[in-house]
Formats: sequence, structure tokens, C-alpha cells
Amino acid sequence: MKTILNIIWLILSGFWLFLGYVVAGLILCITIIGIPFGIAAFRIGVYALWPFGYTAIERRDAGAPSCVGNVLWLILAGWWLALTHIFTGLALCITIIGIPFGIANFKLVPLSLMPLGREIISTDEPFAGRY
Repeated sequence: MKTILNIIWLILSGFWLFLGYVVAGLILCITIIGIPFGIAAFRIGVYALWPFGYTAIERRDAGAPSCVGNVLWLILAGWWLALTHIFTGLALCITIIGIPFGIANFKLVPLSLMPLGREIISTDEPFAGRY
């Protein structure tokens, strides 16, 4: 079932969201300071490309640097990526078939706003991200 949902997701919105994250990552990687943010954008882009069967959890070892980084991320890229997820989610929720995909887009909004200090794990391994 996850594979079918991921294929439909890829066709409806996953590829375009992935491209948005790749563009954001490339723009952020232009400067040395932005490289960690660009890497986070690439990581979330892969998650946005194939989201069903994966989930994002908070890392317990992430400290103050990830908090400061999240504030910078929010200013540099997070707000427009979150708006992309919101608009795409609303567009997908117009039809009954698109509602699960719209909800998946809304699930990506918090991750697109604050990506640092989070880890993406498979839902098949629920305890893989615990320390």
C-alpha cells in the first residue's frame, strides 16, 4: 500500500516539492555558512519525494545550535517551503481521492519550518531513532 501511495504522491506533488527543496538547497549551498541548511533541504527533499512509510522524529541530542539554525532556516527558506506545502495540500484536498495526499503535505509543514534537530526514520523501525 505504501508503494502505491508513494507512486501517486510522486505524480501529484512529490516531484515538484522535491524540485523546490533541491532549488532551495542549491541556493543555500552558495555560501559556506548555508551548506548545513542546504544539506537539510536535500534531506527533506528526499523525504518529500517518497513520504509514505517514513516519519520525522526529534533528535534528543540536538541542542542550542539546532535551535539557532532553525531560526535562521525559518528566515532564509522555511517560510516559503511551508507555504508551498500548505498551498499544495489545499489543492490536493479539493477531491476526495486527494485528501490523504493533502494531509501528507500538511504533515510536512512543521518539518519544512524547523528541520534541524530532526531525523527521518522508517515507520517499520519505530525504535530506530531512539537513543
